[in-house]
Amino acid sequence: MASTVLRVTIGANPPSRLDKALSRDVPESAALSRTRLARLIAEGAVSRGGTVLGDAKARVAEGDQIEIAVPEPEESHIGPEDIPLEVLHEDDDLIVVNKPAGLVVHPAPGTPGGTLVNALLHHFGGDLSGVGGAKRPGIVHRIDKDTSGLLVVAKTDRAHHGLSQQFAAHTVQRSYRAVVWGVPDIGDPRLRGVRGVSVETGATLKITTQLARHKTDRQKQAVCFSGGRHAVTRATLLEVFGTPPAVSLVACRLETGRTHQIRVHMAHAGHGLIGDPVYGGRRRVAKGALDPKGQAALAAFDRQALHAAELGFTHPGTGAVLHFTAPLPQDMSDLLAALGA
Repeated sequence: MASTVLRVTIGANPPSRLDKALSRDVPESAALSRTRLARLIAEGAVSRGGTVLGDAKARVAEGDQIEIAVPEPEESHIGPEDIPLEVLHEDDDLIVVNKPAGLVVHPAPGTPGGTLVNALLHHFGGDLSGVGGAKRPGIVHRIDKDTSGLLVVAKTDRAHHGLSQQFAAHTVQRSYRAVVWGVPDIGDPRLRGVRGVSVETGATLKITTQLARHKTDRQKQAVCFSGGRHAVTRATLLEVFGTPPAVSLVACRLETGRTHQIRVHMAHAGHGLIGDPVYGGRRRVAKGALDPKGQAALAAFDRQALHAAELGFTHPGTGAVLHFTAPLPQDMSDLLAALGA
């Protein structure tokens, strides 16, 4: 079977085991879980300097150059579905869409259909890059089901590899809008005492931690400061609501793009997202801070208030610098209107 060689450089302070080190350092865009990596190691598809590494417990060191022969994806049996798409840009190599909240990006256990991939296959007549695998054709990056906003999808393998390299190098510009509990104000002395939180010029909070799977709930991510994957979020306060201020609109810029990163980082800073059932926490605003309309809007908002508003990258085919914006969806606009009433 034909394969594509993925080259990975082991970063600083690696875990002692090969499979754990690769799980940490393989780009997320490669869509290789630790289980899949362990299988590839057992199959002899992983090597270092031409020597096959067939033991998942093999030791690695910082700077090691690891090669992974990833088999070409099998033909996808995912069917096209006529699901409406909001397309902001399309050319021979890629497409940029504004995903609505509630739409899963790709099929997974429990969600075999009704996904963005199904919609894209219908839109393209079944022609997408196969690099992401049979269940993730064309998918270079993801946003959560209940997060709305911008995604770029590869139509060709050339575009997929080019975009993946930009995501791995953290050169893609991604900015989100989030509605959070409280006010992440750089002047708040409490924030100065939160580990991993610092202040940058431009009234910006920088949150720098490692992120790893939660020890007891494998569906969640958790902040840690050893192991895990490096994660950096920058948050800038845009607007506050309530008297005294009870809720805020924040711009969050991603330097890295880890699973649930903004949701976890804002919760770590003490300002979880409105409507987030996993990380948002149970919060109440001060009595009288919001009028009944605002209180009702907060109680009724049933998803994490997060929207991927800006996306910028270099076109992998033409070299042109592209930048896209998407306005807040109606539910978030209505929420802000109610809070500001």
